[in-house]
Parts: sequence; structure tokens; C-alpha cells
Amino acid sequence: MTLDVTSFIDSKGGNAEEIRESQRKRGESVELVDQVIGMYTDWVKMDFEANGLSKQVNAVQKEIAAKKKAKEPADDLVIAKKELDAKVDAKRKETREMEVEMRKKASTVGNLVAKDVPVSLTEDDNLTLRTWHPDGPNGQVERKTDIMPHHEVLLRLDAMDLDRGAKVAGHRGYFLTNDGVDLNQALITYALDFLRKRGYKKIQPPFIINKDVMAKTAQLDQFDEELYKVIASEDEKYLIATSEQPISAFHQDEWFEDPKTQLPIYYAGYSTCFRKEAGSAGRDMWGIFRVHQFEKVEQFVITAPEESWNAFDIMLGNSEAFYQSLGIPYRVVAIVSGALNLAASKKCDVEAWFPFQGGYKELVSCSNCTDYQSRRLEVRCGLKSKDQQRKVYVHMLNGTMCATERALCCLVENYQTPDGLIVPEVLRPYMQGRDFLPWVKELPKNLQRKQA
Repeated sequence: MTLDVTSFIDSKGGNAEEIRESQRKRGESVELVDQVIGMYTDWVKMDFEANGLSKQVNAVQKEIAAKKKAKEPADDLVIAKKELDAKVDAKRKETREMEVEMRKKASTVGNLVAKDVPVSLTEDDNLTLRTWHPDGPNGQVERKTDIMPHHEVLLRLDAMDLDRGAKVAGHRGYFLTNDGVDLNQALITYALDFLRKRGYKKIQPPFIINKDVMAKTAQLDQFDEELYKVIASEDEKYLIATSEQPISAFHQDEWFEDPKTQLPIYYAGYSTCFRKEAGSAGRDMWGIFRVHQFEKVEQFVITAPEESWNAFDIMLGNSEAFYQSLGIPYRVVAIVSGALNLAASKKCDVEAWFPFQGGYKELVSCSNCTDYQSRRLEVRCGLKSKDQQRKVYVHMLNGTMCATERALCCLVENYQTPDGLIVPEVLRPYMQGRDFLPWVKELPKNLQRKQA
């Protein structure tokens, strides 16, 4: 994932100050921009010197050919050419190494922050764009102290087993059981059907991908904080943290020459996801809200550059429509510049209301990564024109539709009654027609009531 190196170079049509300003908005290093520019200058100089040496080699080769044609000795020229060849090889090697380092440095600079992103380094300044409530514009969310938190609801339904999960899988391990399995599968199937009706192509990717592919689609810090490494042979592989990672590579090294007929492509990805969650110690510790393994239905969209912001609005609208259909109160939040990951130009979250917690929690993140991912994956767009200085790449966008275990937590906290759980109407066809799930067990006496 990276910006185009020439976008740092004003003389190549780039705008270095625009990138510096974007880095300031992110709270990231501005010096990185100048370091890339300096490396580019050195790289161009090295390449010029290598080309100059190559010209000398060609000139000497012509002299050797002329000498041989005239049947004159050319031993001194052969020796000189051999020395020049060695210099060319050394300079080419130096130039290649500089290019690798330059592009590596450029990849640490974030995508250009979109102009309408709220500028701040604290998420306290995330901007609420709108709210929705099933009771209409005048509907009000309220904290309820006379209900159970989601983990207690699931325990009373005998829908999960955390103790045995921890014994088998360690911290944050769990088993879904009985109606927990049915509800989770209902959310998966309903979300996939919901997107298919809106023109999305269903896709289930590999859950394990090669290291070189992961390096093109994931940030460096994700390798330490998020990704599980799989070592079964000499080749390193990684468990996916989201289906976005393999789906983004689905079209790598491909060229959409006719974007008007080939794009956009809307994918509904479904996968199990695996995350170490190393950077979230102490957060959302109870139940299955934040776990190491979960299922997720993901929106992934590939567009021509000029169409990506329209696609962003469509994706976010689909996520909202999904949770409206479930009758879950929510708000849409624009994430501040300092909280964006490197790839995202803009990100909006859908945060749903948890009545026992008395707060909104993230269920959806929707990001436009523009051409930041596609450049590294070499997914091209359109035929190159004569006056075009840079390659044109597709834009890639991703957005959660339903991280099902987390959505399940929200659903059961909102739909509980004194006697059991009401099944949302849209899920009943996926629940054997059942509209109500009664309690089947009491809570353990030693259970600590916690907010998750």
C-alpha cells in the first residue's frame, strides 16, 4: 500500500505540500515527505549515472566491433569494456536498492486525507453526522438498568459457553451453542442475501494467505498487533483479519481497460476472521463482543477513480439500511483524521445503541482507500493516454456489513424481554420461523455483572 512516488515530486505533477498537510492532519511525520523527495533525487541521479555508463559501454562495444572488422587488435578495449560492465552492474544494483528503499519509505506515508474529514488527533472529536431510531425522528435512546447485558442474555439462552471456550482456546475463546449458532448463522445468511439483492457478488475467500500478498494489503503495524502467523513450511502465511485482505488481492496484476463496462464491482465477502487484538487490552472484555475469532460479512468495492465517492455513499447507505431492517438504533460518525489508518482517505462508522451499557458501540467501519491499495497490488484502470504521466489505478473501498458475533451482542441486548428473546422479524425466515426464544437456564450465582 502506497502513494505514487511521483506525487511527492512537484516537477512530475505531484504536490508535496498537499502530502505534508495530510500528514499534519494525521499527526504523522512531515519529515517523511522530504525524506522521500531526497531519496527520489538520489535515485534519479543514480539512474542517470547508470545510463551514462551504459552509453560508454555501447561506445566501446562499437569500437571493438570496428577493430575486429578491420582485423586490428582490441585487447585493451575488451579489458576496458569488462571494467565498464562491472561498473554498470554495480551502479544498477545500487539504483535498484535505492528504489526499493525509496518505495518502502513512501509506503509509511498515509493516503491523502479527504477534504471533508474532521481534523483532530483525538477521537473525542469524531463528528456525528446523523442518528436513526426505529420509533422515528423523535425516538430517544435510553440507558436501561433493569435489563441484562448481552453476555447474560446469551448465557440464559444457553447460546454460548465462555468457560469451556477459555479452557480450549485461551483468553477470549468461546463456543457458540444451540440458538447462539442459529442466530449467528441467521445474521450471516441474511446479510449476504441483503447485499445480493443490491447487486453484490458473493465471495468466500481463503482464510490463510501468503506473506507477500498480506504485505501488499496490510499495514506494517498490523503484523505485530493484529495478524496471526502460520508456519507449516518454509513459506510464511497469515490468517486473515478481514476478508478485505484476500479480496483486495483477487484482481492483483489485472487491468480493467474499459472501466465504463467493467466497473464498478461490488463484492459481498464472507469469512471467519482472526485478530490478536494486541492493542485492545482491557477493552470490551466480557462476552463475545471483542474476540480473536469471528465471522464477518464485508462489502468490498472496486471502482474507477471518479466513481469511488459515490460508491462510498452507497456502501454506507447499505449498512444503515441493514441495521434499520433489524430495528437497531444507531448513529453515523465521521472519524477524525488522526484516527484513520494509513490506507483510508476517509472513514465513517455506524455505532449501534447498547441499552445496558448506555452507549453507542461500533458495528460498521466504511473506508475509501482510493488507489492506495491498488497501486501496490498493480490493479490498473483505463487505457494510457499519450500525455499521461502516471499510471491510473482503480479505487478500492471496504465496509463492514455485519461482524456477526458483535452484531449478535447488540441484537440480544436490544431484543430481550423478561421471559426471553424476541427474534427480529427479518431473521425469522432463517430461524425456522421462530419469533421468540425463551430462557432455558438461570445465570450462574457467581457471575459478575460487567459492562462489555
